[in-house]
Amino acid sequence: MQTVECDYLIIGGGAMGMAFADTLLSETDATIAIVDRHHQPGGHWNDAYPYVRLHQPSAFYGVNSRRLGSDQIDSDGFNQGLYELATNSEVLAYFDQVMQQQFIPSGRVQYFPGCDYKGDGTFQSLLSGKRYQSSFGKLVNATYMNVTVPSVTRADFPVAAGVAFEPPNALPGVQGQFDHFTVIGAGKTGMDACLFLLRNGVDPGAITWIMPRDAWMLDRANIQPGKFFTDTMQKFMVQQGQIAAEAADAEDLFARLEDIGALIRLDSTRKPTMYRCATVTRSELAALRQIEDIVRLGRVTEISASAILLEEGTIPTSTDTLHINCTADGLQSRKPVPVFDGPAMTLQSVRTCQQVFSAAFIAHVEAGYDDDALKNELCRPVPHPNTDIDFIRTSLENALNTARWSEDRQLQAWLKQSRLDGFSQADAPDPDMSDPDVVLKLQQAGATLEQSIRNLRRILQDQQTSIPPSS
Repeated sequence: MQTVECDYLIIGGGAMGMAFADTLLSETDATIAIVDRHHQPGGHWNDAYPYVRLHQPSAFYGVNSRRLGSDQIDSDGFNQGLYELATNSEVLAYFDQVMQQQFIPSGRVQYFPGCDYKGDGTFQSLLSGKRYQSSFGKLVNATYMNVTVPSVTRADFPVAAGVAFEPPNALPGVQGQFDHFTVIGAGKTGMDACLFLLRNGVDPGAITWIMPRDAWMLDRANIQPGKFFTDTMQKFMVQQGQIAAEAADAEDLFARLEDIGALIRLDSTRKPTMYRCATVTRSELAALRQIEDIVRLGRVTEISASAILLEEGTIPTSTDTLHINCTADGLQSRKPVPVFDGPAMTLQSVRTCQQVFSAAFIAHVEAGYDDDALKNELCRPVPHPNTDIDFIRTSLENALNTARWSEDRQLQAWLKQSRLDGFSQADAPDPDMSDPDVVLKLQQAGATLEQSIRNLRRILQDQQTSIPPSS
């Protein structure tokens, strides 16, 4: 059994593990060992469907020390006019370059791909069976968020023999052998599968979309980097903050956010009950609206050779139909646990659905603060949303974290310089506190944030749901 010595043993070489390690390398002199079941860094990107792209601009993704992409504006396609979205292959190449060109040459990172962590500091090669025993200072679990993708996730309902049933990975290999396509799942993967079919000339009438729940979505045009876009986004965030501070109830909150374009939905006549942080462009939404055969009968319970059974009814199908399974829960709402627990750390989102930013932020807090109680106070987890009401919950949790971070000048300086923080501008001048107008503006922003926290808490109370504790 080979011995491995390090200050930090990181379990998982996905995006969060890589972002955490990158910040630790930049801000400390620590040594690191990364153990990963995949054969190369990138986590679930190794298993994702080949036509997947980031659902947020490349500028907000990856690790802090290295730019992803070239800050280009897409000139055509569904993302036209907005900043580029890295492809699956680009993301994998990027993380491999970070590992091979930065981490390993530093002399402070040991990388063990294709290995399974067994516990108690031991791990084993999945290929050769070779075993390792690590001696470490802290153990970092970068797998807790448990991202799953369709290609490695079994359906939780029976499918009859002879039924064409595949993950979205199979679509690029389809060559005219199917007359119809049934997409199962209303999340971002389901949207991507539908858009792939439409983009490749499939008639919208040849697509059935099984949608257990309608979703609130975010307009990607409002989530963009660059000075012009960032200024616009910050003004947009101010509007959202005012609405959160003033809304009478949940219905009023969603209506007003939809009015300003903060939230959008597929069908304006149907009330969404799901929110999973999915982003779309207006052109993507227009394309998806071409699909008329949308089945809203709950989740699939069984697929036979001639019928699809759902919770609330049955629809016909045939052996000439390709059923595309998009039901994997890519953003599971995991129970929050303390990020810092003595020698153990559990990476989680501290800003809703911003995993890589969160991992880098946690690493910075680990590097700059000593007391676990204080570190956990700064790194309060924000579990992934699932329902429409979770949008309100995560908005409150984000506001609580933002309010706490604003009290710490050192954190504010780091956020301003963080490439992964889409809400800051590195070249923006520090506020002139000698200017009464600037001071008044900051005071008004603080007052709005406090009112938003109080009002969102009241709205959640009216919904009789669990409410995040105060700071």
